[in-house]
Amino acid sequence: MKPKPFKIDIQQSVLDDLQERLARTRWPDEPDGAGWDYGTDLEYMKPLVKYWQQKYDWRKHEAELNSFAQFKATINDVAIHFIHERSKKTDAPALVLTHGWPDSFYRFHKVIPLLTKDFDVVVPSLPGFGFSDRKSLPSTAIADLWAKLMVDVLGYKSFFAAGGDSGSSVTRALAAQHSDIVSAIHLTDVGYPMGQEDPSTFSKAEQEFAKFVQGWQMKEGAYNMVQATKPQSIAFSLNDSPVGLAAWIISMIDTGADKDNVEGAFGSKDELLTNIMIYWVTQTAGSAARWYLEDARAAYAPGAPKQEPSTVPASIALFPREAQFPKEWAERSVNVQRFTKMPKGGHFAALEVPEEYAKDVRESFAELA
Repeated sequence: MKPKPFKIDIQQSVLDDLQERLARTRWPDEPDGAGWDYGTDLEYMKPLVKYWQQKYDWRKHEAELNSFAQFKATINDVAIHFIHERSKKTDAPALVLTHGWPDSFYRFHKVIPLLTKDFDVVVPSLPGFGFSDRKSLPSTAIADLWAKLMVDVLGYKSFFAAGGDSGSSVTRALAAQHSDIVSAIHLTDVGYPMGQEDPSTFSKAEQEFAKFVQGWQMKEGAYNMVQATKPQSIAFSLNDSPVGLAAWIISMIDTGADKDNVEGAFGSKDELLTNIMIYWVTQTAGSAARWYLEDARAAYAPGAPKQEPSTVPASIALFPREAQFPKEWAERSVNVQRFTKMPKGGHFAALEVPEEYAKDVRESFAELA
C-alpha cells in the first residue's frame, strides 16, 4: 500500500478527439422560451461550448492541478488517487476532505492552501471518480478505505474529516465505523428523509423538511432517480458526448444556483469546465453515476443494516442555498456540537466561497478538538 507519486498527463490525442466531438455537436431543439424550465438551457450551452472549443486551456489547469502533491495507493485492490499537502506546522493534525457528485477532488482546490496553514490535508478521489479506479463502492466501504489510507498508508494515528454531498455520506460512515481514529467531523449536509425513518417521530421542523425534500425530488431529482436505478443507461451518452456530459452535470448544479448562475455556483466558468474535463478525460461519468446505485443497495436492500448514530463530535455548516434541514434532523445521525448557519454560498461552498468554508472548518476543529 505504499503510495506512488502521480502526475496528471492527458494524451494530446484525447484532447484532439474532444475538439472533434465538440465541433460535431448535434444540438437538440427546445420549446420557445424554455430557458432552464425543461433542464439545461440550450442558449446557455451554445456559447459555453464555443468557449470550451476556442478559449478554454486544459493544459493550463492540468499544470495547476499538478502543483499539488498527488499520489496513488492500492487499498483493498482499489487504486485510490489523492492529494497529500503537508502543513508547515510541526505535528499538524491531518484532515481528509471528501467530494461528491457531480464534482471531484477539484472541489477543494481553493481551500487546500487555506487549510494547510493548520492541517496536513488529504483529498482523495472517490472510487469510480477522477483518477481513482473505475470501481464504484458504497459509502460504508469507502469509509473503510479512507481509514486505511489515513492510518496504514499515511501513518496518522487520528485525523479530522470533512465533506459534502456524497462526501457527507462517506464522512458520516467514517465517523460511525472508525470513531477510535476520527477526532471530529465537519459536514455541509447530513442526508435526506428517504423513507428509512419513522415519520411519526419527526418534529414539526423535520416534517416540513421532509415535505420540502419530497417536492424537490419530484421537481429536481431526475439525476438521483436515474443514477440510483439505471446508471448504465445514461453512461453510454455521458461517455460518448462531451456536450451531453456537460449538460447533465450543469443541470444538477443549476438546481442550487442563484438565478441560474451555474458558473457562480461552481466558482467560475473555467472551474466548471475543468471539473467536467476531469470526468471526460478519465471516462468516469458512468462509474461515478453507479455510486448512487451501490449506495442505495447498501442502504435499502432487504436486511441491510441501519447505520447507528455517530458519537464523534460533529460541526455542521449550513449554507443558505443548501436544503435547509433543522438541527434535530442532523442529530439523528451525528453528534452535533456546533451548528452554524452560514451567511452566503450553496452546495459547492468550497468552490464558491472558499474563505468562508475554510474559516468554518478551522474554527470547528479548534473548538471540537
